[in-house]
Amino acid sequence: MSVIVVEFITLDGIVSDPDGSGGTANGGWAFRYGPETVAGDKFQLGPVLDNGVMLLGRTTWQLFSQLWPGRDDPFSTRMNAASKLVASRTLADTSAWANSKVIDGGLVDAVEREDRDVVVVGSLSIVRALMAEDLIDEYRLLTFPTILGTGDRLFPDGRSSVYLECLATEQAGAAVLTRYGRTARPQS
Repeated sequence: MSVIVVEFITLDGIVSDPDGSGGTANGGWAFRYGPETVAGDKFQLGPVLDNGVMLLGRTTWQLFSQLWPGRDDPFSTRMNAASKLVASRTLADTSAWANSKVIDGGLVDAVEREDRDVVVVGSLSIVRALMAEDLIDEYRLLTFPTILGTGDRLFPDGRSSVYLECLATEQAGAAVLTRYGRTARPQS
């Protein structure tokens, strides 16, 4: 089982409001580059969606549950069929998006109990909770040629060191998909 984090990110590490749904001043930055940059399986999840489980926070799940069920292209079909876990203390009804359920118990315990690959989509609070427990095995970052200067960063100041290795990189429209995996701490 691996925990894979997927994020739209700017050159200066900002991950907040890439689609503009948060209503921030700089929101929508990822979608300014057109559908060829954001549409489809840009994160190369493929079989991971078929055999694994997506983990989303309540806010991300609510946004996605309004967007994905009405779509029927091949990637949307895969997203809609995927198993989905929602980390929420307030959400009770997950019927708006097929194969969704609220996690039972604590977030970290739920992830540690999971025997499938876990894909965390957006959901910065979940990512940070899993970072704090050193549970993330891979980051798949779609980096946009944008510098915002303000917003929530994936790796905030004051965070402990994280050592990763570059597994792959390729251009995706105007952005670049980079896959980073966990590695041992470099020798001094």
